[in-house]
Amino acid sequence: VQLQASGGGLVQSGGSLRLACTASALTLDDYAIGWFRQAPGKERDFVAAVKRSGGTTYYGDSVKGRFTISRDSAKNTAILQMNSLKPEDTAVYFCAAGSTIITSNIYNPRAYHYWGPGTLVTVSS
Repeated sequence: VQLQASGGGLVQSGGSLRLACTASALTLDDYAIGWFRQAPGKERDFVAAVKRSGGTTYYGDSVKGRFTISRDSAKNTAILQMNSLKPEDTAVYFCAAGSTIITSNIYNPRAYHYWGPGTLVTVSS
């Protein structure tokens, strides 16, 4: 089972990108979905997540009000809409899925079972 993140690219500061997370052999609605990012030389940071049931969403402080996580169940896809992008948003973005995600561990990348290879987002100033 592998997830695939797509939609990354080069964008100017203030621009928008829409990342998509798809999966093979996995129904994403059955899992909590998290987005994380990792800049060169830095740790993997939490960006956003949506719980499996109820769809409660969570965001990292640095992206609140700018990023939106959602699901497209018909397409078995999770979406990260990124607006008002800043150069500090530059990173490789990963999506992850977990079946045992609760509020206390939703920010922890080690709580997620399935990962994809990531997609690079570059924001120029």
